[in-house]
Amino acid sequence: MHRMAESGIAAHWLYKSDDDKNDKFQDRANEWLRDLLEIQRTAGDSLEFIDNLKIDLFPQEVFVFTPKGEIIKMPRGATIIDFAYAVHTDIGNACVSARVDRKLAPLQTKLENGVTVEVITAIWARPNPLWLNYVTTAKARSGIRNYLKNFKQQEAISLGRRLLDKELQNMHLQLEAIDKPRIKALLDSVGKQNLDELLEDIGLGNKMPFLIAKRLSQDDVNAAIKLEDNEQTQKTSLAIKGTEGMVVTLAKCCRPIPGDSIIGFFNPGKGIVVHHHECRNRNITRKKQTSWLDVEWSEETAGEFPAELRLEVLNQRGTLATVASTISELNSNIENVTVVEQDSRICVDLITVSVRDRVHLAKIMRRLKELSIVVKITRVKA
Repeated sequence: MHRMAESGIAAHWLYKSDDDKNDKFQDRANEWLRDLLEIQRTAGDSLEFIDNLKIDLFPQEVFVFTPKGEIIKMPRGATIIDFAYAVHTDIGNACVSARVDRKLAPLQTKLENGVTVEVITAIWARPNPLWLNYVTTAKARSGIRNYLKNFKQQEAISLGRRLLDKELQNMHLQLEAIDKPRIKALLDSVGKQNLDELLEDIGLGNKMPFLIAKRLSQDDVNAAIKLEDNEQTQKTSLAIKGTEGMVVTLAKCCRPIPGDSIIGFFNPGKGIVVHHHECRNRNITRKKQTSWLDVEWSEETAGEFPAELRLEVLNQRGTLATVASTISELNSNIENVTVVEQDSRICVDLITVSVRDRVHLAKIMRRLKELSIVVKITRVKA
């Protein structure tokens, strides 16, 4: 301590070294000190000197401030998402945007030394699987994966309960009224510890709800409460909103939207995939697997859904701008544009637009058809 106080950090380094290596370490220390002096001479001010010194001392780390002035150490190359999870896992799970030095920045922005980061959260927000491509810290990666796993599990349990309730309703039964011993016997026979595990398997498409409902209704009629005897059995369809999460997905080949006739197929391990009734792949899928069910759009369906249009337009200047402005006037947005064919007179484009339902799409197609530059317009259904 005395030598360090008298001669500085270089002497401390020398003191910690073996005697036979003193000369080598002394040379390295002197070289390091010369570099520091050079940095000090070329630095514009003391803040720039300190910033350069931090980079020299900690080349693999960056130091970021919270709005309250707390310092968070992050690995170099870390993003705002990494910072959010470093502050708290709940902050990371609910982040939607951020301000870096009071300026809005996307979540995948890489952090630099000395910046102040304010994370913006929302109650409805949840991690996106694409975040795994941006994060660098183990805490952020683990937090995202754990949330997605638990979220998918809860979604699968909820969907499995709905599917089983639907099948039991067709048999004039109720799940809540079935005796616990009968449920326990069923769980033992399928190798499940509890009812949630069975419902999760149903929701993921690993177990057919009709078969489970049939086994619950067999043998003992008194095991469930019967509805009115004179009530006729009606085959009901599963109502979907299209926003159920990770266990109900809309097929990308036909892109069904609210108002379309739809059919659902079980995809083992993933849940239900919803196709348009007129989708070409629907017939192929139906031949390959018998695990399908009738589904319909819920009256509570809300949000926007992608629909693909095939446009044959005149190949002239301003055509795409006119089409885009027309779509924008009808409160829709273009998600993707692909040029399929093009010659000196006609251009064929595939345009993916966001719509609320079938009626909204019809208005867009009608308005586009009225344009003089549009030769033909059709909806793509695979």
